[in-house]
Amino acid sequence: MKKSIATIAAVITLLCSATNIQANSIKTQTTTEDVVESSELQTVYDAYFIVKDALIKSDAKLTSAKAQDLLTAITAVKMDKLKSNEHTVWMKVVKKLTADAKSISTTSDLKKQRETFKSLSKNTYELVKVSKSTEVVYKQYCPMADADWLSKEKAVKNPYYGSSMLTCGNVVETIK
Repeated sequence: MKKSIATIAAVITLLCSATNIQANSIKTQTTTEDVVESSELQTVYDAYFIVKDALIKSDAKLTSAKAQDLLTAITAVKMDKLKSNEHTVWMKVVKKLTADAKSISTTSDLKKQRETFKSLSKNTYELVKVSKSTEVVYKQYCPMADADWLSKEKAVKNPYYGSSMLTCGNVVETIK
């Protein structure tokens, strides 16, 4: 009888261990899939931030080149890899994102680039809100330009005026 109880206890312990191992394996799989899914749009976000940084430097030629990189990132997005809510917003904004990136990349007029960046920022914000960026993103606002932009840094560096009004603006939202 004692041997039977010990055997049953050993079998139960073994089954519990196997279940825990399987559960941990499933958790790891889910986490890996989440990272893959969230990184699908991350290249678009990273390219957006580089365009913003070029505008901060008031470098029209660099802005144009980096907007071309953004255009490439936008066209490389695999829509079937997006989550349902991301896909819905993506379908709503992709044409405008593409047009804005193309417009910025084909002009060397800094004023036009900055004007188009307003729309680019608005549509990128809609995407960031529904997806999980790998970093905290700050939505910032400049009252002089009456425009928002996104930043990975909390410190304000205004892409609409560059060095002439570098710190004009404030953080209006923190997106995690």
